[in-house]
Amino acid sequence: MDDNRQEQQSHDGPAGMNPDGVIETNWNESYDNFDQMGLREELLRGIYAYGFEKPSAIQQRAIVPCLKMRDVIAQAQSGTGKTATFSIAILQLIQTEIQQCQALILAPTRELASQIQKVVISLGDFLKAQCHACIGGTNVRDDMRRLEQGCHIVVGTPGRVHDMISRQVLRTEEIKLFVLDEADEMLSRGFKDQIQDVFRKLPEDVQVILLSATMPADVLEVSQYFMRNPVKILVKKEELTLEGIRQFYVDVKYEDWKIGTLCDLYDTLSITQAVIFCNTRRKVDQLTEQMTEKTFTVSAMHGDMEQRDRDLIMKQFRSGSSRVLITTDLLARGIDVQQVSLVINYDLPTLRENYIHRIGRGGRFGRKGVAINFVTEQDKRVLADIEKHYNTTIEEMPANLADMI
Repeated sequence: MDDNRQEQQSHDGPAGMNPDGVIETNWNESYDNFDQMGLREELLRGIYAYGFEKPSAIQQRAIVPCLKMRDVIAQAQSGTGKTATFSIAILQLIQTEIQQCQALILAPTRELASQIQKVVISLGDFLKAQCHACIGGTNVRDDMRRLEQGCHIVVGTPGRVHDMISRQVLRTEEIKLFVLDEADEMLSRGFKDQIQDVFRKLPEDVQVILLSATMPADVLEVSQYFMRNPVKILVKKEELTLEGIRQFYVDVKYEDWKIGTLCDLYDTLSITQAVIFCNTRRKVDQLTEQMTEKTFTVSAMHGDMEQRDRDLIMKQFRSGSSRVLITTDLLARGIDVQQVSLVINYDLPTLRENYIHRIGRGGRFGRKGVAINFVTEQDKRVLADIEKHYNTTIEEMPANLADMI
C-alpha cells in the first residue's frame, strides 16, 4: 500500500494538561470530556470506574478520529497513559456478540503486552469484552487453546502473534483494528519483518493506529507502508519535556566508584520505590550480586530471565514488597508502577531516546519524580548531549535529596 501514514502515541495525562500549544496536528476536533465522544454507556462506566475523569490532551484529539475509522499516528510524552486512547477506541468499535478477534495490538515486551491487556479488561469490564495476551515465554498449547475458543481482542509480542497466525489458530479475517504500540521501538529493532508479515495477513481495509513517544525518521518511513492518509497528532520534539521530574547528576569520576555511591544513596531509595537502569544484562546481574553481598535488599529483571521469574518480580515490585528494582531498558517503556518516584541511571543510556522512556517511569500522570544520573569522566559528553537534545538542565545532586522524594 502506498499510503502516507505516520505515527501516534496516545497520552492520558494530568487532568489539567493544556490541550493547546503543544500539539501539532492535521485534525482540529477536540473533546474535553468523555461524554461528548458518543461512547457506549457501558464503556463510559468502565472509563469512570477505572478512575479517568477528564481526557488528557492527546485523548481529547485522538480518540474520535480512531472512532471514525481513520488511521492515526499519535506521539506524546512517555508516561501519560497512552494505552487508554486506543483501548477506548477498540472497545467502542468491536462487536462482542462476534466471538472472533477483531482488534490486534502489538507491543515490544511481554510486560507491556500484559499491562495493556489489564487496561483493556478493566475499561471493558461492563462490556464483557475478552482480551487475551499472546506472549512468548508462556505455554504454546494453552495459547492455541485460548485462541481457538475465540476472543475479541488480542494483545501480544510480534514473535508469538506471528507464530499463532502462521499456525492458523489466530484467525485474522475479522480483524478491523491493528495497533502498534511503542512503534519506534518495534520498527527500529528486530521486529520489522515480523510486523510486516503480520500486516500482510490482515484484511486490506484494516484500520491502523500507531503510537510512540519518539518519532525517528525510519518510523515515519515505515509507517507509509502501513497507513492511508493518517490523522497525525505529534508533540513537537522540544515539547517532549520532562516536566515534573527533577533531574540530577552525580559525578562518580570512575566506573568502580558507582557502587559506593549507590550504597550511600540506598536509604533514600528505600523511602520510596526506585528503578535502577543498567545498560547490559550482565551489569544487572553483577550489580544485584554486589548489592546483595553488602546486605542491601534489591530485586533484578532482564530479558534472559524466565517469564515466570519476570512476572513474579514485577508482581512483588507493583505490590511494594520489593522496593528497589535493577533492570535494563526492557523496563524503560510503558511500565507504569504507580509508586516509583526515583529513577537512577547507573549507566547513561546508549540511545538518548531511551532517556525519556527511563525517567518517564517517575512522575507519571503528573506526579513529581526525581532522576539521578551517575556520570563518569567519559560520560560527561553524553550527558551534555542529552541536555541539548531534550532542551533541559541536569544539575548536580543536592545534599537534601531525601526531602524532594
